[in-house]
Amino acid sequence: MVLSEAIEVATAFSLPGFFSDDATLTEERRRNEEAIGLLMSAWFEAPAGKEPFSFDLVRTLADRNRGTCDSFGASRLRDATGSNLQRKLPDKDLIHGVAKMQRRRDTQVARAAGADIKDLGIAMAEAPFKGAVMGFDIETTDRYPDRGYIINLGLAFMELTPEALPRDGHAAYFGIPEIYREQGVPLSDIHHITWDDLSGKTPFREDKRVQKALLKAFCKIPYMAHNAAFEDSWLMLHLDGYAEARKAGKITIIDSRDICRRIDVDGRSLPRESFPNTLENWARRRGTLRPDEKERHLGLDDVFLMLRTVQAELVLRNML
Repeated sequence: MVLSEAIEVATAFSLPGFFSDDATLTEERRRNEEAIGLLMSAWFEAPAGKEPFSFDLVRTLADRNRGTCDSFGASRLRDATGSNLQRKLPDKDLIHGVAKMQRRRDTQVARAAGADIKDLGIAMAEAPFKGAVMGFDIETTDRYPDRGYIINLGLAFMELTPEALPRDGHAAYFGIPEIYREQGVPLSDIHHITWDDLSGKTPFREDKRVQKALLKAFCKIPYMAHNAAFEDSWLMLHLDGYAEARKAGKITIIDSRDICRRIDVDGRSLPRESFPNTLENWARRRGTLRPDEKERHLGLDDVFLMLRTVQAELVLRNML
């Protein structure tokens, strides 16, 4: 597919789910998702102010693709490979997040991090972390942001000091299509969110008041998430104005999982198959989660756990 074809897919008149046979729905989903990826790449690569189309075109196509996926069936989609989820944040974002917390220039951190930022952990130890961050976490109905819905979020603020506590926590639930009343909320085996939690709630894409408040917060204070590439990928396609603000450099993202990987020396000695960098395992090593406890996989609970665990790690390494 080339860019002109992707634009044609995005602008074509479509009735999601009008055709219900598997082959047609699979091809519709495949073309939609290929077009989304191509459109996003073209939009971000274009010079600021000279983008060939509004990013609204991408978000609208993603909205349409969710309708197709609803018709196809969430349970069957779990076996389908998707492509529009980042595996990691770009190196420049990882560098910028560290620089922001250390109140240093990006060039200073990049120089210390070296080629392929393999020494970013060394750069982290060169100056204390300070200031405030907003912890952020979402729960969703799918792994891929062009297929599922944001159904829960949590956020809280914390100063990067040894004694600080997370403050001003906020949690919210969001609705999903009525078909899931009978089918059940996808991925409920992970987040344990049921239809009763979501019944009558406004869908995230339709809650413009929440969207406006979130975007304003993201532009004012760095936000931290564990595996932040996940939140970043979802917000690109669900939060109006987010992609535009990201491209303009107005949003700073900090990945707590990357911090764990680079400075938690205990985790490095553990086998990879034990998933030492998950929030749950990291928190147990730092004593912010008891050995018999499990991560809740609910937005606000996970935000509090992440902020306390990051703080404990930084205190242990004398980085605050």
